[in-house]
Amino acid sequence: MKVAFFELEGWEEPIIRKELEGRGFEIVKLSREPLKESDLDQIKDVEALSIFIYSRIDREVFEKLPKLRIITTRSTGFDHIDLEEAKKRGIAVCNVPDYGMETVAEYTLMLILALLRKLRTTIDRTCRGVFTREGLRGRELEGKTVGVIGTGRIGSRLIKLLSGFDVKVLAYDVKPKEELVEKYAVEYTSLEELLKNSDIVTLHVPYLPSTHHLINRENIRLMKRGSYLINTSRGSVVETEAVVEALREGILEGVALDTFEGEEVWTEEELIIFRGEKDVSPEVLRKAIESFALTQFENVILTPHNAYNTQEAIRRILMKTLQNLVEFKERGECRYPVVKTKT
Repeated sequence: MKVAFFELEGWEEPIIRKELEGRGFEIVKLSREPLKESDLDQIKDVEALSIFIYSRIDREVFEKLPKLRIITTRSTGFDHIDLEEAKKRGIAVCNVPDYGMETVAEYTLMLILALLRKLRTTIDRTCRGVFTREGLRGRELEGKTVGVIGTGRIGSRLIKLLSGFDVKVLAYDVKPKEELVEKYAVEYTSLEELLKNSDIVTLHVPYLPSTHHLINRENIRLMKRGSYLINTSRGSVVETEAVVEALREGILEGVALDTFEGEEVWTEEELIIFRGEKDVSPEVLRKAIESFALTQFENVILTPHNAYNTQEAIRRILMKTLQNLVEFKERGECRYPVVKTKT
């Protein structure tokens, strides 16, 4: 089986060779860059493709890879892949859904505490040699109501971590988990009621048409005045303009976004945009500028899609990806399917 990898780090390459060579795989390409149109001719015969979130797989890519049988993305999210086109063509799509529940949940908790204790302002000041405590009085997490939107692996893990802080947890999910109710006294409610009654709202949902702008200019006004918003899921789940307005009007006391609209313009992997190697739409550029403007608010923390990024999680991502490939080759099905198909 011919396979190509994109968006790798150098340390991964020898592991890939060790795990796949001699097991019926031919490694066609190992690239540290996202997949570009200029790569397609070189990999036109591949049957398997492994990517990260900045390689966009659409109908044009599928057409130029006629022998493709499986795409395995080294991420939980899969909105960078045209799933409907994959289904039409009988191409399996696999992800790694459980690599980062500890990693992202811990990062989310860190962001919550950082917002409550005004950590950004504190560090900014002390780095400039200013040690006054004026304006740095924060809040405790104990006794607050935390609204968790999405109680999958990451949301559930966060709820477990929050259980040590004596907080009340409200949750919203299309598939409530009874075990969270029984073990942690989680109260499932509607999205509207969660927004109205939470001191802190944190999002842990995939990006789907149904979750596009799940937090928007209309419902963000339901949030308690002086509340906090955290997003470590996908950028387009939260409407940027809604956040800006809510900050200016004092609805939100603090915001932490590890993912945000237009982030691909600013992250290191996407500097190719400015080198002219990849087109970017005016809408994406507009969103990127709007999101960057959030950095001008002292009560906003913006990080570069970094919640997943620990040594332990990255290692799990790679090993689970290789497991997906091996099992698909041997059995016709991968361990973590998004789109199922059999050979």
